[in-house]
Amino acid sequence: MQNKRTVLLVLWAVLICCVVIGSLLPAASPVMVAIGRLHIWDKLQHFGAYLALSFLPVIGFRDRRRGLMAGLSMFLLGVLMEAGQHFSPGRAVELGDVVANGVGVSCGTLLGLPIRTLIAIL
Repeated sequence: MQNKRTVLLVLWAVLICCVVIGSLLPAASPVMVAIGRLHIWDKLQHFGAYLALSFLPVIGFRDRRRGLMAGLSMFLLGVLMEAGQHFSPGRAVELGDVVANGVGVSCGTLLGLPIRTLIAIL
């Protein structure tokens, strides 16, 4: 089980890096242009990213409380990334993105709790 936890937490760290980079890239960067071509609603992208960012530590940390705190702290990351967009060319700070991040964090945390229990049983 320890190896699986390690993989989950490494995946979480990689996802954090991807979200930070994606959040702070200028709008005209090739990565952001390519993401725009996917035609996926921006709020859904925020929701999905922050759902995963909160879900992974909830199920990945051995200590339940630390997993919850790490998962819930992803909301703060979302707020900071949104604020950082103020300084990125072509990007805008949007309250709707913060709300989508918060809903994603809430759902990821709530989804992670029963799955964490299920994993512990197996």
